[in-house]
Amino acid sequence: GRSLVSRHDPVIEAVDVRFGEQPAVGVHRQLAIEPVVAGRDPAADLAFFEEDSYGEARVATEIADASHATWVCETADGALLAYAHCGPSKLPHPEVTDRSGEMYQLYVRRDAQGMGLGKRLLATALDWLRTAYPGPQWIGVWSGNDRAQAVYAAQGFEQVGGYEFPVGDHRDAEFILRRP
Repeated sequence: GRSLVSRHDPVIEAVDVRFGEQPAVGVHRQLAIEPVVAGRDPAADLAFFEEDSYGEARVATEIADASHATWVCETADGALLAYAHCGPSKLPHPEVTDRSGEMYQLYVRRDAQGMGLGKRLLATALDWLRTAYPGPQWIGVWSGNDRAQAVYAAQGFEQVGGYEFPVGDHRDAEFILRRP
């Protein structure tokens, strides 16, 4: 497999980066919502988005899909710290083809930020995308997430478009980033 164990912090003795499995599914929702969208969108819209995007059935289906890859970072006792999820690009851009891969999500729990997990997951995800989808690599990122945009720019991604990302009935302005 693609398991990688390393030491990052005296409090967290070991962090395992591995392909996602069913037991981690239920906590993806909490981790994904925490850093980016909480407090930004109306509660009803956020609740709909959360269930639609991070419900257990949806995540389990994506983990089982051979055209997708999910990696999780967990402590030795199984606490989820971060995850990344990739697959065929779904972004609304005229240059997206069936050879285009997209990193859908990369989330790191707040108390685990600064440990290098995001960097490790990003490198792992981009390596997988290069192999699985030999065309350009794509990322959609919220227009207000300056930190993520800077990280992706440092990896060679450039803004090539934008669209409105639905969060329930609300729409967020998203940037479309591409790397050849």
